[in-house]
Amino acid sequence: MKELQDIIKKYENTSANNIQSALVTVVHLDGSSYRRPGARMLVNEDGKITGAISGGCLEGDALKKALFAISEQKNTLFTYDTSKEDDSEMGIHLGCEGLIQVLFESIDSKQVDNPMLLLRQALAVRQKAVLVTLFDLNNNQNQQYGTCLLLEENGQISGKIPASQLEFAILKDLEQAMKKEESCFKEYQSKEESITAFFEFIHPPVSLVVLGAGNDALPLMKFADVLGWDFRIVDRRNTHANKERFPTASATIVANPDVALNYLDYDSRTFFVLVTHSYKCDYYFLKSLCSASVPYIGILGPKKKLNRMVEELKNDGLSLDIDKISTLYSPTGLDIGAETPEEIALSIIAEIQAVLKGKKGGMLKLKEEVIHSRDFLDIQIEVL
Repeated sequence: MKELQDIIKKYENTSANNIQSALVTVVHLDGSSYRRPGARMLVNEDGKITGAISGGCLEGDALKKALFAISEQKNTLFTYDTSKEDDSEMGIHLGCEGLIQVLFESIDSKQVDNPMLLLRQALAVRQKAVLVTLFDLNNNQNQQYGTCLLLEENGQISGKIPASQLEFAILKDLEQAMKKEESCFKEYQSKEESITAFFEFIHPPVSLVVLGAGNDALPLMKFADVLGWDFRIVDRRNTHANKERFPTASATIVANPDVALNYLDYDSRTFFVLVTHSYKCDYYFLKSLCSASVPYIGILGPKKKLNRMVEELKNDGLSLDIDKISTLYSPTGLDIGAETPEEIALSIIAEIQAVLKGKKGGMLKLKEEVIHSRDFLDIQIEVL
């Protein structure tokens, strides 16, 4: 998310200065790759790059092709075959083994709903979105329509489908991608042509709400900023919860623990961490969160502290069910031997990432299957 935010910011700056650019996107892959479909970079006509589509092995060649796309004002699709042992043909060393399909789109800043404007719209407000990118996977010499359509959670559709014969089918599948909240691929075949669509589901950014504005919260803010997460800080002390201490926070809220939630919006991608170092404050924060439907409530401190809180809540008539208990993470963080505030913040952020992705947070060397599932890369085919 941070990378996409940086790309959009860079585009806004360059387009304001009439600097031409091209959007480079990984649209599909077969096999393994460092980056997944949806990885992007922006290339300016002066050769400056924002973002990345690989671990550094493809960017040099992609830069040349992006500059060509800018000069020709034409979208192109290129296949990088990283499965070959001899990659001297491209003059680069590739560490992956797969076919990586990369789309190069020349951006016309005067065009309404150009790919960059659609991306900006997708991130403009905190809601889910599905972005549609069309390309011909079977023949890269054919016309590549590119990023052309956006569906937002509120039902608003921006852009248009260049191939009118596909409109009904694409709109139907667009709604399904939003309903299922997952990315997918679909190939539409007719007598005239075949077109592949990448339906890219875009989540709103993670929102991290830290309750307690002590020194523990400072590295949490820095990690959130690096990841492009929304960060909010809450404390009863205005000497601690303020913009001077937390400059990148989207909100600094001064409120007592029992009423703090009244000043917060939250959803299924909002993660709470309690680091007040006060049992009483943590208890009232937790009590107010009992009715909140959120995926994660991390509480700094030993497990016996949580057990005591749960027992007190029960005595106050608030018995927590199994589902609610499963969202409580105390001690908060992964077991990495963390001791300093920075190390503890790292362990907490890593645990939140694991919960977000439905992972256990173990060592990758012990993982028997592939790191990333490739199921969503399967292309469904529809004959029109």
